[in-house]
Amino acid sequence: MGAWPGPRLFKPFLRGGWQPGPGRLRCIPAFPPRRLRVGGSCPRRVEGTGSRSKVAASRGRGPSMAEERQGSWFGFGFCGFGQALGSGRGRQVHSPEPLATPGPGADVCRVSASWSYTAVVTRGGQVQLSGAAGGTAGGCRDAWASEALLVVLRAGPAVGPGPELQAWAPGSALRGEPLWTHTLVPEAEREDAAGEEPQARALPLLPGARAYVSPRPPFYRPLAPELRARRLELGGEHALLLDEAGQVFSWGQGRHGQLGHGTLEAEPEPRLLEALQGLPMAEVAAGGWHSVCVSESGDIYVWGWNESGQLALPTRSLAEDGKTVAGEGTGELYTWGWGKYGQLGHQDTTSLDRPRRVEYFVDKRLRVRAVSCGLWNTYVYAVEKEESGQPQPRA
Repeated sequence: MGAWPGPRLFKPFLRGGWQPGPGRLRCIPAFPPRRLRVGGSCPRRVEGTGSRSKVAASRGRGPSMAEERQGSWFGFGFCGFGQALGSGRGRQVHSPEPLATPGPGADVCRVSASWSYTAVVTRGGQVQLSGAAGGTAGGCRDAWASEALLVVLRAGPAVGPGPELQAWAPGSALRGEPLWTHTLVPEAEREDAAGEEPQARALPLLPGARAYVSPRPPFYRPLAPELRARRLELGGEHALLLDEAGQVFSWGQGRHGQLGHGTLEAEPEPRLLEALQGLPMAEVAAGGWHSVCVSESGDIYVWGWNESGQLALPTRSLAEDGKTVAGEGTGELYTWGWGKYGQLGHQDTTSLDRPRRVEYFVDKRLRVRAVSCGLWNTYVYAVEKEESGQPQPRA
């Protein structure tokens, strides 16, 4: 029960396109197909998705913002460094558990998970680190965790310069001086506040959507003026950008097909995904070497590396790579990919090459509203389901 039907292959979306094979996807771009051991370098649709699906991918660094309605955060997966993850007992949590809050009455609004530590941000403006990196700081609006860098957005004064972007070494415990600072102009703040979906413009995309922050120098990277970004996600070696028109752009390293352009070549600048032309997208997520997006009609498209089944395709080897998480419009959570540390939330350490519903949230009558994936763990924000016949809140 709760299992998603295995994906079937669809007609080509790109010249050359996808062809069905015996339990595998075969791509015919301008390079030998054998270089794609598993996976593919063009987007494919995962059948059975729809109804305003949401996605997140492991090794995707972007945090997720919980909605205003009161709910709770849950965690599961690896916590061997002492990360705040459910009860935090032992090194692994195999099923979702309520997240311990940073302090009495703390209301966590955002979670950003890296491999060895996690950053949580409260609505009161406190950021707290747990795991291999520790420390707390106040006056914070957002935080973004990676192994190379911890980025914090500090609130600016009521009058004068705008908020300050700070880059810290994760081991600094937020003490001393940051590695780098950048003050954002108030004009960018006003532009962002006037947008329809300010919650989508979270780090690493900066307020105003004119630049983003990178874990490697240069930390501040401006975007071309014609790119009206709505969301930006960073994977292990690539970036995805969703613009205001629902178009998807990708750039960075492409040796695992994670850029979606039908080749394994790198792209130094944002390039439009032709395979998705005419299909407006609502969400994007970047894994280490794979990519995911969701159309406005709720269909999920995936491409890139499939070594652990994270593309929902059969694979001979379930290696230590990544996972994919999807939440439907009904608020149900589906996970698949590598599961050695319980990061899929199915009360075991089994890896999966097809989506499977996380029954915990169904049994508890909880509706999943936001997901944040670390490399080996998962954080989920959920609210109690409304009684039948009452309106459901928007995501």
